[in-house]
Amino acid sequence: MSGLASGMDWTSIINDMVAEESAPETTMEAQQTTLGTEKTDYQTIGTDLTTLNKDVTTLMAPSFFQTRTASTDDASVASASAAAGTATGDYTFKISQLATQASWQGGAAKVNPISSSSDVDGVEVGTAGFSTPITAGVFTVDGHAITIAATDTLASVFTQINQATGGAVTASYDPTNDVIKLTSGSAIVLGSATDTSNFLQVTQLYNNGGDAVSSASALGSVNLNNAASDSNLATTVNDGGSGNGEFRINGVAINFDASTDSINDILQRIDDSAAGVTATYDLTDNQFQLTNNTTGNVGISVQDVTGNFLAATGLLGGKLQSGNNLQYSINGGGPLTSESNTIDSTSSGLAGLSVTALGQGSTTVSVQSDTATIAAAINSFVTDYNAAQSYISSQTASTTSSTGTVTPGTLTGDMNAEGIATQLRQLTSAAPSGLSGAIETLNDIGITSDGQDNLLTVDSTTLNSALSSNLNAVQQLFTDPTNGVGTTLGSYLTATTGSGGLLATQEANFTSQVTGLATSISNLQTTVSNNETTLQNQFVAMETAISTINTNKQYLTDFFNEPSSSSAAPSTADSSSSSSSGSSST
Repeated sequence: MSGLASGMDWTSIINDMVAEESAPETTMEAQQTTLGTEKTDYQTIGTDLTTLNKDVTTLMAPSFFQTRTASTDDASVASASAAAGTATGDYTFKISQLATQASWQGGAAKVNPISSSSDVDGVEVGTAGFSTPITAGVFTVDGHAITIAATDTLASVFTQINQATGGAVTASYDPTNDVIKLTSGSAIVLGSATDTSNFLQVTQLYNNGGDAVSSASALGSVNLNNAASDSNLATTVNDGGSGNGEFRINGVAINFDASTDSINDILQRIDDSAAGVTATYDLTDNQFQLTNNTTGNVGISVQDVTGNFLAATGLLGGKLQSGNNLQYSINGGGPLTSESNTIDSTSSGLAGLSVTALGQGSTTVSVQSDTATIAAAINSFVTDYNAAQSYISSQTASTTSSTGTVTPGTLTGDMNAEGIATQLRQLTSAAPSGLSGAIETLNDIGITSDGQDNLLTVDSTTLNSALSSNLNAVQQLFTDPTNGVGTTLGSYLTATTGSGGLLATQEANFTSQVTGLATSISNLQTTVSNNETTLQNQFVAMETAISTINTNKQYLTDFFNEPSSSSAAPSTADSSSSSSSGSSST
């Protein structure tokens, strides 16, 4: 314990010595903080300059000043777009015929009837070969409700119809035409709003106002979801017996397995192939169809290779429904043709102009320079330039309080930061050599400085006038490969923000200095800690020595202060005896 033996508060002495020795650490930590702030400032400057460089890169490209707009005076006839460099002017398009898609119309697909005879006692309505499964519920004939289940036979349903109507309506099946017939002595009324079964709809029985009603068309239909070999087609689909059936559309091979692939699976495989067609099945016409994915008067070819898919579905015996080519003219010229409804230079000869025909008629396409986009890019450049200059100025400037106290900015006196601001100002205010005419500087297109700071302002009227009347000169001002403002400014910004540029070098220096200070702080802390331990040990040794001395001192004090028997005063008897002896002796 401090001073237990010595009476000295040596702990306070050590603390004072440690505090004194540690004092440089506070200074170094403050330096670290300052360096970190300066590094952050440079990173922000780098971000601002990178953004500015993107604007400059846009304005450096000659093609950017060749951007175009395209508009039509009748949007119902056509729409238009124009690539950079498209010749400006007005073009009148007359559309006389739109392009359409060619299709391959299969013959009517031959399917099995729902029964091979008029005896339908074994035909369950839920599993018969209807196009859509019949659902259980109620349907109405002549105001009488008939309730059916999916397991009812068609014959039992006919019986219910007859019984429900008191024998007035008779139902039968015609296997020759694959239709259901209803007959009565009076007009038959079918269905009601309360029906819950789809029997009448699936069997295609509709009111006609007469006393006889037949299904509108054959009832047997292709089952698109069963395996192709069990799809109810009159000609069973086969794959040659190997499971590797193949047919070709436009020369593209399509493979199938008749026992595992459904008709829908095979149609989807056609759609997903490179054949360039879409395959569909028309339930109403009982017909398969292939439609080109592109327009124009181009054909479609089909071929069975292994198996009979195309023959069984009626596609092999189909015929081509030709598509149309687009027919049009430009500025009253001769007829022109395109397989597509989008007109490009291939057919029109107008490089860069794309017109999409939407309907027949005439429309004028106007192609103009896109000065609005160019003006927006120049304004964006000025905005981002000012943002970079404003930030540098805010970090390098000093402020004075109302009491006259001057507070420097983080980068006040930093010649590198101030040099960036100066270089930016010089590159934007200089008159590029080699340029002549009405536009030689940014000032000529309305971009000026007030001379009081590094910021720029834009006079929109002057800028828009220059873009409208002298676009080529504005382009040259920015894009001249040697002296253009965009060229020189872009080179400087790229070098400054690059991996080996000024900003990266400065940030690396800040990092190195912060790391060095961290090492110095760590070393100082180690030294101070070691010195503190040494002092503590020395004072403890002193306390131990003083304690030992005090103990010995107390012992000696106690020893010499303790009374002894040999030094006690003699008694009276002893004195007399001694005196008598002495006298006798004498």
